[in-house]
Amino acid sequence: MTATLFIDGVWRAAAEGGVFPVIDPATEETIVAVSLAGQSDVDAAVFAARSAFDESEWTKFPGAQRAAILRRIADIIRLRREELATLEVRDNGKPIAEARWDIDDAAGCFDFYAGLAESGAPDEPIALGDARFSSRAVREPVGVVAAIIPWNYPMLLAAWKVAPALAAGCTVVLKPSELTPLTAIELVRIAADAGVPAGVLNLLTGYGDGAGQPLAQHTGVDKIAFTGSVPTGAKLMAVAAQDIKRISLELGGKSPFVVFADSDVEQAVEWIMFGVFWNQGQVCSATSRVLIERSLYAPLLARLAEAAAQIWIGGGLDPKVKLGPIVSASQHAKIVAAIEDGVRSGARLVSGGRRPAGLDKGYFIEPTIFADAPIDSSLWRDEVFGPVLCVRPFDSEDEAVRLANDSRYGLAAAVMSADADRAERVARRLRAGIVWINCSQPTFVEAPWGGYKQSGIGRELGRWGFEACFETKQITRYDSDAPWGWYLGTPGDGADA
Repeated sequence: MTATLFIDGVWRAAAEGGVFPVIDPATEETIVAVSLAGQSDVDAAVFAARSAFDESEWTKFPGAQRAAILRRIADIIRLRREELATLEVRDNGKPIAEARWDIDDAAGCFDFYAGLAESGAPDEPIALGDARFSSRAVREPVGVVAAIIPWNYPMLLAAWKVAPALAAGCTVVLKPSELTPLTAIELVRIAADAGVPAGVLNLLTGYGDGAGQPLAQHTGVDKIAFTGSVPTGAKLMAVAAQDIKRISLELGGKSPFVVFADSDVEQAVEWIMFGVFWNQGQVCSATSRVLIERSLYAPLLARLAEAAAQIWIGGGLDPKVKLGPIVSASQHAKIVAAIEDGVRSGARLVSGGRRPAGLDKGYFIEPTIFADAPIDSSLWRDEVFGPVLCVRPFDSEDEAVRLANDSRYGLAAAVMSADADRAERVARRLRAGIVWINCSQPTFVEAPWGGYKQSGIGRELGRWGFEACFETKQITRYDSDAPWGWYLGTPGDGADA
């Protein structure tokens, strides 16, 4: 599987012949070696995408024609659901039920944007204050999109970026994470089988410094769409600024979950765990800071610890498993270091924090709960990106909102209460791009996704993700037969009339 670059409709090996291994995080064994893209491969992929955008018929296709191709992609994804889900488990480590959910959502994403492609981007007449002119706003595809995706939802996040871009008439160079490239390879294969023309969707497998950075820097790219860490997002923003590229960033978070004392304990436990242990906590929107009203604090904490200890841990292909391995050795080491730092900070380790018994191979770690984490500790303030929860009590609604908003991040937040008015009021006060009431993490392709503050710029999903793939142009026409008369007329006539 060493010819994994897809450029201008052709599968090819890296120009310099390099490859790198893809590791199964449950066994630490190599699944396959894939192509290691370099600068010349980046140049070829961007040239193909540029040519397809500037010279091919893709951008001129009626929206219905692009929609038909997107729907074929969705259909093929569904036909290959089990194969793709299994590949995602081996590549990423997530439990098979979660992988199936991701594959279904990826197919749904292509269907959703097929619908928007059919609706198109109609011209919008603009009322002017001068009857001699008419004007309209026209939307046109933004151009070549560099889609750089992370490893936590490999196929789903590829769909989030590729589907709206193709629906809008853009061309794409897709760069998946070096940790999890396998379903991105299959997605591109599916797109080609569905009829996406050569050059419209290109794929580069490789590392960030060898492929991702030169892709972002390439002058042939019009827009960067990135999901990942804040430090990498900041670097890409600086790169984009050099050429005034369009950019959308979906970055990290340390999202709060405010639980009031009138909440049902079992519902609270379920959603708190879903908010931080789903996908091994490797979720940018994970609600990993939980604030519990003091009268409920002790009983809810005890029930949380009891329920977390019962989560089945193991290889993701076992259907009983609800917590798989961490994606890589380096990410596992970061989480272990964060837990050790949390203990040193004075936070109380309530449960977890160790390698599970009997799992001596693979990047496994127990679901971990800390209580009373100091609010100035890294554990409370910084993203761990693993199954690590920290919990603190609060005494008033104002205190809960203040502690929840006291973060450099603003991606997501959640509030739980039996009082609907209070839940709605607190949701309005939380400074985050996504707020859940009485739940955490459910995500819908129809709704906007993105963050406040250092959690990113722009929105994905819904019509907002589609609109982000367009430029807006005004076309203004002089409709009058009368001479303009600025230079050629009598002073006081023409343009001044």
